[in-house]
Amino acid sequence: MANDYGSHRDQRPERPAGKRFRSNAQVPTSRPAASAPRPRAAAPRSAQGAASHPGRVQTPSQPRAHARVGRTHPAYAQAAAKRSGLPVILGVLVAIAVVAAAAIFVFPRMFGGAGVAVEAGQPVNVTIPEGATGDLIAQTLVENHVVEDAGEYYAAVKKLGAEMQLKPGEYRFETLQDPIAVVKQLVAGPNVDGLKLTVPEGKTVSQTARIVEEVYGIPADDFIAQAKASNYEADFAFLSEAANDSLEGFLFPKTYTFSGTPTADQIIRAMLSQYQADVLDVLDVDAGLASIKARFGVELTAYQLLDLASIVEREGLHAKQRSHVASVFLNRLAGKGDFAGRPYLQSDATLMYVTDGEVTAKDIQAIDSPYNSYKNAGLPPTPICSPSVEAIRATLNPTDSNDLYFFITQDEEFFSETYDDHQKSWE
Repeated sequence: MANDYGSHRDQRPERPAGKRFRSNAQVPTSRPAASAPRPRAAAPRSAQGAASHPGRVQTPSQPRAHARVGRTHPAYAQAAAKRSGLPVILGVLVAIAVVAAAAIFVFPRMFGGAGVAVEAGQPVNVTIPEGATGDLIAQTLVENHVVEDAGEYYAAVKKLGAEMQLKPGEYRFETLQDPIAVVKQLVAGPNVDGLKLTVPEGKTVSQTARIVEEVYGIPADDFIAQAKASNYEADFAFLSEAANDSLEGFLFPKTYTFSGTPTADQIIRAMLSQYQADVLDVLDVDAGLASIKARFGVELTAYQLLDLASIVEREGLHAKQRSHVASVFLNRLAGKGDFAGRPYLQSDATLMYVTDGEVTAKDIQAIDSPYNSYKNAGLPPTPICSPSVEAIRATLNPTDSNDLYFFITQDEEFFSETYDDHQKSWE
């Protein structure tokens, strides 16, 4: 949605009510782009099993009555001695019952598979963690009903002499499978691809870190700490321009598959390699930048292009619209029309990078940040997200226009050269 301070996308289908004025006006709020639902992926099974339940509060028991101590008459003592065999027998029977109960209910539950009716031949995915012990592997297989009896699994391992040959990774088994076949597969190694990591377009480094944590269990803080440009600049030359030691914009959005559980470093390297392969090796960035300079008089570096494309990603909804949005921002950077001498982007999207949510009129006035493009001319210090190839291509090939304003909803779009025409688009 565009306003008297600038232009941004509004996802509300209705037009805002009321008039707005160029000065001393309340700046309308915008809603952030609807974020893609976080992909749900099965995290590797924990070696520790399910989390324990909170402890129950024990109610104090009634105090026991103290036994009275005194002498026993010999006659009663003799009778008691004759009866003493009965408690012993009862005690033995109770002990046997306890052991039997444990055998039926407790010991099977150590492996979680007994007592559950399972249909044979059903496919099941199993993750064997790196460094898993033999007991943990057995527990995992029984919990997932790959084998019914841990003893049979141990016997198969011993028969095949496979104690030191079992490999970690992702496996596809069937329920109630032959233990010998299971062990042979564990010796051969993983037989399916690892868990898939899907990172949608328009995500920040922090948002990507949270997705990685959901899929692989790598703490988001650890991923963010690793995601520094200085850690990878030696291997990826395109990072030489990266500002603030930030990888913002470079963690390429795509679906990735890793064998086993990858490290944060492996994931980041894969994403940087994908950026090289899908952007720099495919798009003629130099030619596009030269064309922008000739058409708009705006000279951008490859990093600044990525910066602008990240804003275009968040403001436009599809390729054609994004090309037009790119032309609006380039016209502003060029100082055309109302923006002569003051090349302000005035985009809520850049400020949303700070607020991580909806931007209000108060935010625009109060937040003193280099990402507040209402107060700071030109581009923000870094990209504000990882743009799609579509957004980068659209920015390299902007629409021919003199437009300086836009108003976009899910159902409508209006581009205008003058502020008066822009006002009419939402009045």
